[in-house]
Amino acid sequence: MVVDPAHLETAEAEEALERVAGILRGGGLVALPTETVYGLGANALDATAVGRIFAAKQRPAWDPVIVHVAGPDGGKAMLDELVREVPEAARRLMEAFWPGPLTLLLRRTGAVPDAVTAGRPLVGVRMPAHPVALELIRRAGVPVAAPSANLFGHISPTTAAHVLHDLDGRIDAVLDAGPTEHGVESTVLDPNTNPMMIYRPGAVTAEQIQAVAGAVEVFRSGELAETPRAALPSPGVGLRHYAPRARLVLVEGELKELGARLGEAALGSVGERVGVMLPREVAAPDGAAAVFAWGRWAAPEEMARELYAGLRALDAQGCTVILCPLPLEEGIGAAIRDRLLKAGNREQQPAPHETR
Repeated sequence: MVVDPAHLETAEAEEALERVAGILRGGGLVALPTETVYGLGANALDATAVGRIFAAKQRPAWDPVIVHVAGPDGGKAMLDELVREVPEAARRLMEAFWPGPLTLLLRRTGAVPDAVTAGRPLVGVRMPAHPVALELIRRAGVPVAAPSANLFGHISPTTAAHVLHDLDGRIDAVLDAGPTEHGVESTVLDPNTNPMMIYRPGAVTAEQIQAVAGAVEVFRSGELAETPRAALPSPGVGLRHYAPRARLVLVEGELKELGARLGEAALGSVGERVGVMLPREVAAPDGAAAVFAWGRWAAPEEMARELYAGLRALDAQGCTVILCPLPLEEGIGAAIRDRLLKAGNREQQPAPHETR
């Protein structure tokens, strides 16, 4: 069902939103747009419905999911049902960044099913900024558990077509509101510790968080196993996520060096169909069979928006290896690096030329 986020007052939009809200209330699964990526939503207070998310995505039980809230009261009633307390730092961050791409890990109430948190005491909660997501949650009248709407470990979806590529026939409905704004998942923060801990970088940056609420650190998950024996401490910290079918080769260097580095990596990929995630300022290397115009290196928010679309496009063109530069670890560049390192199943810094 297509919904124009700028015209939610139309009869068509009203009908689609009411129908999908009813599916959520009835325990069904709905793919919905947010400002980050498309999410696969279910009633977060219904353990059976949440279990359907895990089954549809083939997601392991040790990986917790995020709950989305909204409502005419600013989401307060839903938040009160989900969490026991909100620390002062979290309140300041909510005022600054909600609605928006910031997930806060807060102490859960008994109303939250264990499946949502993988049995852990903290539940990840956020209020999305997308008008369709906000209106859908408001109409459904229930908080919505919604990880990304893709098969587990695959590239996250930023369009409804991406959702259907992975989940067609596995879910009850898709609300299509066009491409997402940010293109990478929300920042996940534990505000209960000192310093606070970022478990997953996103569009709300460490610098922004620190300016509002104090000292913050970034979790390094290199010690985690790819298939952990215990529940993960937060959504989004698993070692292998966001991965294309093609082998991903990550290339690092100054902008002036990237052309040569990509050329070396292409020469080293003999017999492969080579795809390149190419910043606008860099010339395509010889030997590239397919190139995705990735946006400007000087504008990492453009690169974040197009990251998953580019990886999916190169996969669709039959590339067996994808060459991709790594941006600097600052601002939203930290989120792009995080996703690419996980897509390549590497948590440490890449070698100067590449990581495989």
